[in-house]
Amino acid sequence: MQKLKEKLTAAMSLPKEIALDLPVVTATGRNELTVENYKNLIEFAETEIRIRIRDGVITVQGEGLILQQVTTEILHVSGKIGGVVWS
Repeated sequence: MQKLKEKLTAAMSLPKEIALDLPVVTATGRNELTVENYKNLIEFAETEIRIRIRDGVITVQGEGLILQQVTTEILHVSGKIGGVVWS
């Protein structure tokens, strides 16, 4: 079923992240990270933020992490970002 969705998305020139419910992760340097199309916030601490996505979890690790913006579609993190782990 997933392959069919991918083929239809390509044939119709639709953005993959919208049609396939994929997250978009954008890093601006080492101090800002935006996650679009996420499911929910699992855990938040100054050194680690865990975010549920469609097929797993994104873990943002760092120091002084702050949630600058949280909406139903966008999660914006600032602070000293040390790493991003997909699991």
